[in-house]
Amino acid sequence: MMKKISIPTSKTSLVLFLCQIISALDVPLDLSQPPTITQQSPKDYIVDPRENIVIQCEAKGKPPPSFSWTRNGTHFDIDKDAQVTMKPNSGTLVINIMNGGKAEAYEGVYQCTARNERGAAVSNNIVIRPSRSPLWTKEKLEPNHVREGDSLVLHCRPPVGLPPPIIFWMDNAFQRLPQSERVSQGLNGDLYFSNVQPEDTREDYICYARFNHTQTIQQKQPISVKVFSTKPVTERQPVLLTPTGSTSTKVELRGNVLLLECIAAGLPTPVIRWIKEGGELPANRTFFENFKKTLKIIDVSEADSGNYKCIARNTLGSVHHVISVTVKAAPYWITAPRNLVLSPGEDGTLICRANGNPKPRISWLANGVPIAIAPEDPSRKVDGDTIIFSHVQERSSAVYQCNASNEYGYLLANAFVNVLAEPPRILTPANKLYQVIADSPALLDCAYFGSPKPEIEWFKGVKGSILRGNEYVFHDNGTLEIPVAQKSSAGTYTCVARNELGKIQNEVQLEIKDPTMIIKQPEYKVIQRYGQASFECIIKHDSTLLPTVTWLKDNDELPDDERFLVGKDNLTIMNVTDKDDGTYTCIVNTTLDSVSASAVLTVVARPNPPFDLELTGQLERSIELSWIPGDENNSPITNFVIEYEDALHEPGVWHYQTEVPGTQTTVQLKLSPYVNYSFRVIAVNKIGRSQPSEPSEQYLTKSASPDENPANVQGIGSEPDNLVITWEPLKGFQSNGPGLQYKVSWRQKDVDDEWTSVIVANVSKYIVSGTPTFVPYEIKVQALNDLGYAPEPSEVIGHSGEDLPMVAPGNVQVHVINSTLAKVHWDPVPLKSIRGHLQGYKVYYWKVQSLSRRSRRHVEKKILTFRGNKTFGMLPGLEPYSSYKLNVRVVNGKGEGPASPDKVFNTPEGVPSSPSFLKITNPTLDSLTLEWGSPTHPNGVLTSYTLKFQPINNTHELGPLVEIRIPANESSLILKNLNYSTRYKFYFNAQTSVGSGNQITEEAVTIMDEAMASRQVDIATQGWFIGLMCAVALLILILLIVCFIRRNKGGKYPVKEKEDAHADPEIQPMKEDDGTFGEYSDAEDHKPLKKGSRTPSDRTVKKEDSDDSLVDYGEGVNGQFNEDGSFIGQYSGKKEKEPAEGNESSEAPSPVNAMNSFV
Repeated sequence: MMKKISIPTSKTSLVLFLCQIISALDVPLDLSQPPTITQQSPKDYIVDPRENIVIQCEAKGKPPPSFSWTRNGTHFDIDKDAQVTMKPNSGTLVINIMNGGKAEAYEGVYQCTARNERGAAVSNNIVIRPSRSPLWTKEKLEPNHVREGDSLVLHCRPPVGLPPPIIFWMDNAFQRLPQSERVSQGLNGDLYFSNVQPEDTREDYICYARFNHTQTIQQKQPISVKVFSTKPVTERQPVLLTPTGSTSTKVELRGNVLLLECIAAGLPTPVIRWIKEGGELPANRTFFENFKKTLKIIDVSEADSGNYKCIARNTLGSVHHVISVTVKAAPYWITAPRNLVLSPGEDGTLICRANGNPKPRISWLANGVPIAIAPEDPSRKVDGDTIIFSHVQERSSAVYQCNASNEYGYLLANAFVNVLAEPPRILTPANKLYQVIADSPALLDCAYFGSPKPEIEWFKGVKGSILRGNEYVFHDNGTLEIPVAQKSSAGTYTCVARNELGKIQNEVQLEIKDPTMIIKQPEYKVIQRYGQASFECIIKHDSTLLPTVTWLKDNDELPDDERFLVGKDNLTIMNVTDKDDGTYTCIVNTTLDSVSASAVLTVVARPNPPFDLELTGQLERSIELSWIPGDENNSPITNFVIEYEDALHEPGVWHYQTEVPGTQTTVQLKLSPYVNYSFRVIAVNKIGRSQPSEPSEQYLTKSASPDENPANVQGIGSEPDNLVITWEPLKGFQSNGPGLQYKVSWRQKDVDDEWTSVIVANVSKYIVSGTPTFVPYEIKVQALNDLGYAPEPSEVIGHSGEDLPMVAPGNVQVHVINSTLAKVHWDPVPLKSIRGHLQGYKVYYWKVQSLSRRSRRHVEKKILTFRGNKTFGMLPGLEPYSSYKLNVRVVNGKGEGPASPDKVFNTPEGVPSSPSFLKITNPTLDSLTLEWGSPTHPNGVLTSYTLKFQPINNTHELGPLVEIRIPANESSLILKNLNYSTRYKFYFNAQTSVGSGNQITEEAVTIMDEAMASRQVDIATQGWFIGLMCAVALLILILLIVCFIRRNKGGKYPVKEKEDAHADPEIQPMKEDDGTFGEYSDAEDHKPLKKGSRTPSDRTVKKEDSDDSLVDYGEGVNGQFNEDGSFIGQYSGKKEKEPAEGNESSEAPSPVNAMNSFV
């Protein structure tokens, strides 16, 4: 069965995968091998004294190893201690404390040895110490009386425990005491006050020590602090509370965390700053804690040695302290010795290299015994940190220990030499399946073992050649790496391992999968608060892989909120709020790869209102307003709008004052006198305006005389003998003080006259009576209050009241341009006679009579107005050949003046309108009678009528045109010598001397020969003819059915030829109306006349009903011949198409029906 393995694509996962493969290259456990320690307790092992002590020691080997222990350097006989047992098939010791044993009795240094016939491996020295959590010693604590502003240190001095306790300060209610730049806890657990304040007075400063191993907390007696005040409080420059002096030293070991501390006293509270003399603080490893009083550097190395300076500073000065840091190092590996498998006669080396500060000493042991006193081995030679093996034999198998030690610690490593002669074996399962993503590395495992070490070769396919070249990487552990696997890389790979003792091979399978891709990534969103945000994450993946999609917010799970809706390929957030701001990530995982895409959601809203409005710099006419902006809610504030309220004149009404850019938070405002101001500020961003801020405090300005006068001063008379002076009164805040009034002044212009003045109350109008009609006046209105007058106002020109004009325009002349247009001229009226503002002239004109009819009618006057001082105008829309009158009047603001004398003018002739009607009556075989009505609008003297007509054949084609001129006094005409049973189209119009008018059209048909009709009736009574007609009808019915079916499919099929082929020759000329069957078509624009349409006897057709097409006329359903052969019936004119009894089908009628219509 094929075992499947998925190779991860990330670099970190790839390294871990390689490490797993390398660590698996051990000697198979079915082969003889020396012991290897696989698990042991830590070197410094602190145990809970209330629980059993378990000292671990696990090892593997073949044969399985036996275990022994030493304690404090001597053999530990576990059989003699009933409290100590060793686990079966293990070296792990269990010391029973819970059944009467005491942990303190088993303190000491323990070492485990695992031994078999091929060697002995030893563990580290394991130091066993029980944890301790002692109580605080009894002590009497005196209250601390401290002056305000002094420094204070509350000592904790916890009992010495193992391991050291964690210190924290709380009160009697078990609440942590708040800490700050002024009050903080030092690394030693003491509580430091840079300066005390009255609020520090309390009686429950309690230091707690938590011992994690025993899960116990010890409490110190409460400490009392009482702060007394002295006025004034004296400020002090910084003084260091810890460390003391100007310099100190600190030693830290490599790899540990370096903590340096500086806490200073002073008032104001000092600020701490750290620097490294002669260098920079290491980036990415430096952190500041405890309000920058503690400098923390993680993972220190020898390069971090040096002088670190802390500087405490306040407004009165500074103090500094230099800490000289030396980084020492316990031994650490450069090259740790590794197990060595050799075949008899081979050479090899064990290398043990370590470093430290000071440099460690290297010593070797063989099977746990110093190599100097171990049994000699002629194949072994020790050279410092290296053991050289030459021509080894099976007896050379052993376990060697390398010890590297200095004053700060030691390293101990076991490495065996195992002499074996083994043919190759491959440890990787057969037919293992590897799956990787295209364009990613592929790692094919070939874990092997053999002695001597086998050579590894790789092949692809059943008969493939050996793999070589830059496209492959061959690892020492047998792994084949394809750095960039393509689709073509898929297939079967064969690993071959061979040495001098044999050869073996193994096959593995490689599948290449399409990468997972996000083809539509989430996009950056800016959403208004309470809106809806939607992120898309549309993916494409290999069809054999099952993806899972996970959404994260700020690299954490989505909130547990029903507003977050996760769909198949999207995330929707309903009613977004400010807390929804953040980065949203779509993560797509398969068993082989993972992809992600992120987008930021920014929730925007209108700004929060500004606050803390403050008025400063109060002057009589200005003040400074400042404020603090509210939250801009992710949309920058573009500007601030300042509004004011005048509580004195318009309480509750807010007015616009000014606006400033969004970067400005102060503004100098101009003020008016005698206003009780309050201000408010509104912030504006792209989303909208904030709510107004709370109003500022009120500010009442002093009174003053008005600064300005009323605006929009006007003088317009309402009567011929008065002058009405109006103005816009000042608003309340413009009055500048109490007692607002107005001084109104006027005098006649261009007359040497004195100003007349009057003072009125706070109104907006004053009327001057007894003035001449429409004369100009100089006018001014000045504001004043109890404190004085406004500046001198400017003068405006007004006029007293208007009166109606006195005279009419003179010399009115009319020039007729054509039959519908005339031009009128007049002389202007003198300005003095107008007695007002000239508005223009009005021309009244009306038609008196038509010159062609001489009949009077109701007079309808028309008016044209010409604005301004125009002296001519055009009169459009006149009727030809008519008599008109007109007069002209001048117009001012009061109204119209008298009319000028009526002026008479005539328009010339024009072309007439179309005849009022055209009727065609009394059809015979060769004649038609035409009757008509004269034009409704002759527009002149009619000179004649023109009649044109032409025949229309069966296909609606027009024949030759005949024209007849008819005298104007005629109203009817009989046309003779026409063809029988023929349709004619007529065109009729009237003429004046100017030309022809619009024409009216009509159509009519002459009747058939009576003898022919009689023959058709006789034939129709014959039996053979009846049979023939039945056959023809049946044939037509079949044809109609076929045509109907094909017509529904959109075709057009002529039927006439087939009908002609079967019709009787004697009746073949007979047509519908003229004996012709029509042609079927989908279109209805060329249908023939319906059956039953006959020559009308009395038909009247209006012009608008006329049409060249015959299809739109209705049928004479009841039409028939009377005794004299005339046809009774009348055209009904053009009407809506609607069914008529039996004869409205578009199908051609049968000849029998055609004959019966004449009966």
